[in-house]
Amino acid sequence: MSPTRFAPEHRWIYVCAILLLLALVVVGLIQYNSVKTTGDAHKKANQLADELVAAGYSGPDTGGVVRTLGTDGGNVCHDPGSALKSGLWKINLSNGAAGPGQRPVISDRRVVEAEAIILGVYCPDKLEKIQDKIDDLKTDDTVRR
Repeated sequence: MSPTRFAPEHRWIYVCAILLLLALVVVGLIQYNSVKTTGDAHKKANQLADELVAAGYSGPDTGGVVRTLGTDGGNVCHDPGSALKSGLWKINLSNGAAGPGQRPVISDRRVVEAEAIILGVYCPDKLEKIQDKIDDLKTDDTVRR
């Protein structure tokens, strides 16, 4: 038997070892991407919490923010200026009744500012596109602090 050849009866050991090594490399790469994404999401959530506290709001649960908004803002940043989202946004600024009792109200400016802060952290390019809609809303100081 030459020293450069593997023993045929042990070939399965080498094949299994190579397959196991490749599987570990794939799992390691997946875990690395997951940890990197989670780290980025926590960084953005902490930035959002800091900006909300600086604006006078209470700090949110950053774990919930990470799960909800991730790294890209999730559904909040998906076309916020569309007619459907604008309509739903205005419905959420109503009196809270349903059906014929639902009426528009003058919302507190701080409610609108909070959404603008979220857009500013997660998708600042989209905030610029809807800033004029935000400015056109009739708001006032309606909530006692």
